[in-house]
Amino acid sequence: MNSTAPCLTVKLPGLTLKNPILTASGTFGYGLEFARYGDLAALGGLIVKGLSLKPRVGNPCPRIAETPCGMLNAIGLQNTGVEEFLRKKLPRLPWRETAVIANLYAQSAEEFASLADILSLEPGIAALEVNISCPNVRKGGAAFGQDPAAAALATEAVAARARDKTVIVKLSPNVTDICAIAKAVENAGAHVLSCINTLTGMAVDLESRKPLLANIIGGLSGPAIKPVALRCVWQVSRAVSIPVIGLGGIASARDALEFILAGASAVQIGTANFIRPDAAFQIVDALPRVMRELDIPDIESFRGTLKA
Repeated sequence: MNSTAPCLTVKLPGLTLKNPILTASGTFGYGLEFARYGDLAALGGLIVKGLSLKPRVGNPCPRIAETPCGMLNAIGLQNTGVEEFLRKKLPRLPWRETAVIANLYAQSAEEFASLADILSLEPGIAALEVNISCPNVRKGGAAFGQDPAAAALATEAVAARARDKTVIVKLSPNVTDICAIAKAVENAGAHVLSCINTLTGMAVDLESRKPLLANIIGGLSGPAIKPVALRCVWQVSRAVSIPVIGLGGIASARDALEFILAGASAVQIGTANFIRPDAAFQIVDALPRVMRELDIPDIESFRGTLKA
């Protein structure tokens, strides 16, 4: 085992991360809720829950259901709205020490542009993640992420107002050809891609003969979707020339390295945060040890070295 400390630094367009471990939007609140479980500044980045122009109450309950090897959620992007986030939550986050990334939800390209205009003026925001792939809202969400032209339109709207902020676009796996969407948003001005959001799914109760979610369908996440996510990361990273951030079922340092091996520059920890709220911090702590065990000197030289 190599005793030399491996280099964890990840350089993305306009954004340098101290390590490749980020938190996935919608699974880590606004970050503040998890501060008791670890040092937020130790993470490579915090991606806060989706922000809309106005507050959203989300979908009716029940909104979460456990499934074999995963969970379904239909939260519906409940959030405080961008103004309250900037006023009450962002100042309490360690944005000077680690990247705070805003996730944007909108129902039109014009709304995406307005959100980008507001957030791009904030020094505490390092990047903008454009959510074109949420499967459990009736407007926006998957309507953008399942059509290359619509995905490009949303991306262009954000890129035009992003100023010096890095633009990340979060892709949906619920498409025939994810690479077609990836190429469309790359051409529209995306700097980085997040790959993937949840798969559309549902669950039912035999006794009551009702769906487990009030919304009926929701987003499937957790270990069950990891093989799909790995496949998408491998395909997309080979199809575009911009970096890819991988997510989907990552629960350990070895999981994270599998995604980087497949082509991801960094990863996001999502459903694992619900299983144990210190998951992301544990993965950050374990990553250097596992890299030494596998004789991986640095993230960049290891990325995309899958022998396929």
